[in-house]
Amino acid sequence: MTSSLSNSILSLNSVAMGDKKADLVLKNCNLLSVYTGEIIPKTQIAIIHDRIAYVGPDASHTVGPKTISIDVKNKYVSPGFADPHLHIDQFVLPSEFVKKTLLCGVTSLFSDPIDIVSVAGYKGFKEFLKLGEDLPVRIFQVVPGGLPVDAKFSNSNTLSLSQEKSAIKHPHVLGMGEVFSWTKVTNREPKTMKSLSSMLECDCIINGHTAGASEKKLNAYVSSGILSCHEPVNFDQVLERLRLGMWIMIREGSIRRDLKEIIPRVLSHGTYLNRLMFCSDGIDPLDMTKFGHIDHCIRESIKLGLKPIDAISMASKNNFDYYNMGKDLGGLAPGKLADILIFDDLKSFKPNKVFVGGKLVVSNGSIVTPIKKKTISPWIKKTVKLKKFSANDFLIKSKKKDIIANTIFMQTEIITKIGSAELHSKNGHVSASLDSDVWKVAAFDRIHGTNRHSIGFLENFGANLGAFASTWSFHENDMIVIGSNDSDMAVASNHLIKNQGGIVVVKSGKILASLPLQFAGIISTDSFEKVSLNFEKINNSIVDLGCKFSKPHLIPLFLPFLALPSVRILSGGIVDVKKRSYIQPIN
Repeated sequence: MTSSLSNSILSLNSVAMGDKKADLVLKNCNLLSVYTGEIIPKTQIAIIHDRIAYVGPDASHTVGPKTISIDVKNKYVSPGFADPHLHIDQFVLPSEFVKKTLLCGVTSLFSDPIDIVSVAGYKGFKEFLKLGEDLPVRIFQVVPGGLPVDAKFSNSNTLSLSQEKSAIKHPHVLGMGEVFSWTKVTNREPKTMKSLSSMLECDCIINGHTAGASEKKLNAYVSSGILSCHEPVNFDQVLERLRLGMWIMIREGSIRRDLKEIIPRVLSHGTYLNRLMFCSDGIDPLDMTKFGHIDHCIRESIKLGLKPIDAISMASKNNFDYYNMGKDLGGLAPGKLADILIFDDLKSFKPNKVFVGGKLVVSNGSIVTPIKKKTISPWIKKTVKLKKFSANDFLIKSKKKDIIANTIFMQTEIITKIGSAELHSKNGHVSASLDSDVWKVAAFDRIHGTNRHSIGFLENFGANLGAFASTWSFHENDMIVIGSNDSDMAVASNHLIKNQGGIVVVKSGKILASLPLQFAGIISTDSFEKVSLNFEKINNSIVDLGCKFSKPHLIPLFLPFLALPSVRILSGGIVDVKKRSYIQPIN
């Protein structure tokens, strides 16, 4: 339980004066001061309970017979890092994610659990809040700001205005997550504007998502109280937003990596750094293992020319200034919560020791505090509300022998366009064509039990397999099934129904790779290591079979995502995003 500063001032004051003794003193610190940009040698830090009472050259007056003293031996000491925007309702439970991110020095996570809400609504949001509590890391949440993406087509659950107001009363809920459908703001859509107004009335933060917005549209968005964005992919976009008073979260994660396009220009331009942060926007298990987390952002930025102390400030202080939490977190100073990292050098930035609230949680690269796996309510493991499939459930009928199909053409794993392909029917049914690289693709409502579904065609996938299916997709969470034959599509679907969620690859009726996602169909309840191994097998099996993309798991993830161009498939049909109209699979 975190103490409040208001309830701590007497004990902090007393320790600072030497009238009361500290619980912990760190000696011989090379302090990385985010307040002055200095490295201050021979610093001593005195801590009582979970807060810092004294920072200076001599803390001997705070030392008593029960005080624990640690000689840091002139190693570097900094505040804990923060990720100001990520989605931790992905891959593993928070308790598993924490085991890895703490090793990277990340002591605070700002979570936007949009997919939990899209699957399970307010009840799911509250369930997910519980999973982030009583862990040796600070997890702050926001209510999703982008659901439904487009009410005309969207199948997702969302929060009502009254539920949003109830949610922000929770001490760990800070405001609203990324409002990524920015046209709802510029068009002044009533519910969106009421939500924004309600958040501002309660002095809550509102996170932004302004991909594609500029000039008057960007001005309208910012004037509506949304003051951050993690979407800029180059310096010009960063500068335009900074000039309008926004805060920028430079993204370096599993979906995009933008540091190398931004940091050099920031430095050559001489841009103020005080409104710049690093964020991941979400990170998969393989990237976490290979690169790290915010520590990776620091290392890469320093390689690009950023000073180490400035990189530390972007990883710590700036985040908490943005979230109006600077009196508690972001630096090492009297009164602050004692989230402290100790480094051997300023190159690796892998912490040797990590303290959260004055308690040692990482030592010599290992977690040294118990992390309990939470009990999960049974209902959240029963969200795939579909009946058993047969090959007939994937038939597309046509009386014509030769037909022209409208395809979803994959330009990347994420971006699509409308395509066209000549296909043939047999016995009144249109088949996929491996030779032409044209696949069937289907979307099924797995959440509401409506049996609503759509089937169309996908082009430029390239893998020689039978089916590839997933229950995890942004932000509709329909079950997406891609296949070259109807029989394997049924096998893949039935496997996901049996497991109540996951990702699966099938060929000739056999399961080649499977990643169970038992929690709401989007998160695994398995260990980080097991999830990482299964996830790697999913992508490798598809790539080895000839897929044209290096991260094929992203394809079903983004196929229903209405916030990106150009063609999407949902259980309600195939959608032309720009025209906001349905597309028939066959002309």
